[in-house]
Amino acid sequence: MKFKKILIAVDDSACSIKAAKAGFGLAHNLKADIGIIYVVNRSKEVVSADLGITPEQSKVVMLGEAETTIQQFIKMYDGVGRITRFTPEGSPAEEIINIAREWEADLIVMGSHGRSGLSRLMMGSTTEYMIRHAEIPVMVTPWDSNP
Repeated sequence: MKFKKILIAVDDSACSIKAAKAGFGLAHNLKADIGIIYVVNRSKEVVSADLGITPEQSKVVMLGEAETTIQQFIKMYDGVGRITRFTPEGSPAEEIINIAREWEADLIVMGSHGRSGLSRLMMGSTTEYMIRHAEIPVMVTPWDSNP
C-alpha cells in the first residue's frame, strides 16, 4: 500500500509532538501530502456569564489555539510537500474519521495520551476509537514523558 495522503491528528498535548514528528517524517520520506487536523472540542469550552465570556468568544479563542498549534507544528517540521489544515468542531474521534474520509487520506497518524484505568474509562480514548472505527490504517505513537 502506498501512502499518498497522511492525516496527522494533533492537539495541545505533549503526545502530539511525537505524532507530528513521526507523521511529518513519514510524509517527507514517502513524498506524501499532509493533512493536519486539530479538532475544536466545544464540550471543553469555557463559558462564564460572570466573567463575561460568551460562547462566541470562547469559540474564537479555541479556534485561535487550534490554528496556533497547527502553525507551530508546521514550523517545526517544515520541508515536506503540500499541507492542508483542518480545524473542525465536534467530537475528536468522529471528526478525524470524517475528515480522513472526505480528504481521502491513506493513513492517520496520532499519539496516545497513555491514560489507563479509571481515567481512560472516564475520559474515553480517541485513539482506541480510531483503531476500531477508522476505514484506513492508523499509526499510533506511544505516549512518553520525553517527546
